[in-house]
Amino acid sequence: METSNQSLRTCSKGHQYYKSSDCPTCPTCEKERKPDSGFLALLSAPARRALEHHGITTLEQLSTYSEKEILKFHGMGPASLPKLRAALEETGLAFRR
Repeated sequence: METSNQSLRTCSKGHQYYKSSDCPTCPTCEKERKPDSGFLALLSAPARRALEHHGITTLEQLSTYSEKEILKFHGMGPASLPKLRAALEETGLAFRR
């Protein structure tokens, strides 16, 4: 691994990892906390953290937001919307209009 512009870091759980940005997220911890099932398991880590940061952990909670509101969350990108839309549709829900 190229580490010339990366710094070695250690998270609070003792995992060591290299990062070139100021992002404090440990990749090992992030893998450990990824859900095995549910709509949050479909998302990238930044998108999942964005929803969790706003207290959105169920599809019912997600359905109270519009797509525009969700896209404003830091870490949420347009590639996540089709996955979220499909998960909502499977349960008969939709984004707020």
